[in-house]
Amino acid sequence: MSDELAPARTSGVLLHLTSLPGAWGGDAGPQAHALAARLARAGQSWWQMLPISPPGPGMSPYASSSSFAGSPWLVSLELLRREGWLSRDEVPVEAARGWRIEFKAAQQARRGALRRAFERWRTAGGQESEAFGAFCRRHSEWLDDFALFSVLRAAHGGRPWNTWDAPLRRRRAAALRAVVRTRDAALSFVRFVQFVFDQQWTALRAHCRRLGVGLIGDVPIFVAHDSADVWANPSLFRLDRGGRPSVVSGCPPDSFNPDGQHWGHPHYAWGAHERSGFEWWVRRVRAVMERFDLVRIDHFIGLHRTWQVPGRAKTARRGRWGPSPGAALLSALRRGLGGLPFIAEDLGLLTREAAALRDRFGLPGMRVLQFGFDGSDAGRYHLPERFSPRCVAYTGTHDNPTTVGWWHELRRGGDVERRRFVLRYLGVGGKELHWGMIRALCASCAGMVILPMQDMLGLDDRHRMNTPGKARGNWAWQMSAAARLQPALDRLGRMTADYGRLGRG
Repeated sequence: MSDELAPARTSGVLLHLTSLPGAWGGDAGPQAHALAARLARAGQSWWQMLPISPPGPGMSPYASSSSFAGSPWLVSLELLRREGWLSRDEVPVEAARGWRIEFKAAQQARRGALRRAFERWRTAGGQESEAFGAFCRRHSEWLDDFALFSVLRAAHGGRPWNTWDAPLRRRRAAALRAVVRTRDAALSFVRFVQFVFDQQWTALRAHCRRLGVGLIGDVPIFVAHDSADVWANPSLFRLDRGGRPSVVSGCPPDSFNPDGQHWGHPHYAWGAHERSGFEWWVRRVRAVMERFDLVRIDHFIGLHRTWQVPGRAKTARRGRWGPSPGAALLSALRRGLGGLPFIAEDLGLLTREAAALRDRFGLPGMRVLQFGFDGSDAGRYHLPERFSPRCVAYTGTHDNPTTVGWWHELRRGGDVERRRFVLRYLGVGGKELHWGMIRALCASCAGMVILPMQDMLGLDDRHRMNTPGKARGNWAWQMSAAARLQPALDRLGRMTADYGRLGRG
């Protein structure tokens, strides 16, 4: 968050696009445009999202098949209908009134609708259009590989790329030419979906800019092994001869996880990145910056060091710390991008070296108010009296319980003195706890305050977005069409004005 990009005091919300109301989950269509307008009217300057690339297993946006592509599930079918590529009865009118997305049904419905739209577009000569050709040429550096990867993965029943036949696994030119020659329609479908995504996203971002609402994106530090990124650039990752990761990501054992956390992403071959001047990283982050105004660098502390686990290990216990070339990488990104419009996600075990790296490049870190009440001296770092103007403050993140859920957990835990401290500190009763926390952040010196939508609405932990370490049931929360959003935005708008955080809208 450079000084020129960051007004002195601002605020905004955290809400992933899939969580917008919609019969098959939220997308970049009319509901997104409407929310942006409502945020602007409430004086909000920022809308933060999770990664918008194609989601991976369990619909996780942090295990994508591409760092460059947009998610097909964020393409608005309603906008395709308005353009004439879908009929009215092929797009549901009613928004879902529940608060959990049925991902399997949603994917099937969306996939079928996108294919129908593609066939009509192709029949009408869309492939020959100047706009489509220009899009494919401009993004060929990643789009061609992503299209090939997507088609080949589907042809192999969804199996990982390192299990494909050797000519395809090793990207032999003759084998890839044969795919291009025989699977033209399938490749064109992948490009069509990306073209439509790009058009719709460009329109949404332009609308947000006119309203004075900036978009905050998210760059995971690691990428998924079963991705176009790794398949197309194997020399940039630590793989064995069979294409399997020789070293994977994770976290060391602690009192909560005696085996540590085994994330499973392949580690980077940092030497290869350094020799190229971090060219792949610059392209990757530039692609994200074309869609967002600020970017959160997930697991920023991994730019100092990472926990490296042997590729065949079942747990993370046998890992060891290994260095990362964070200063060289950030320097290359600053040169390549002309600046570092980043937020450093520096949560977890923040070492002095990682904090120094963050401060050396002038990046704001994160403070999470829930952590401030954990009863430890280290936790008080997350209380407002310890904030600095160069920080981004949250009640919680997508990985935390909702604030109401967190309070319920605290009550069940039986620590009476800790609960009394929370209420005394915030100056509220338990029923208004979430607004007490929001007020504490808005009144603080933090340059930016970001509030999860669930906390604004006062929702309990049934509405939690993600529980780390839980394999199923994540990412599915959806804001009900009947949610009392406007009263919450009105109240936030008044609070934003009272504490000097009004945005440009």
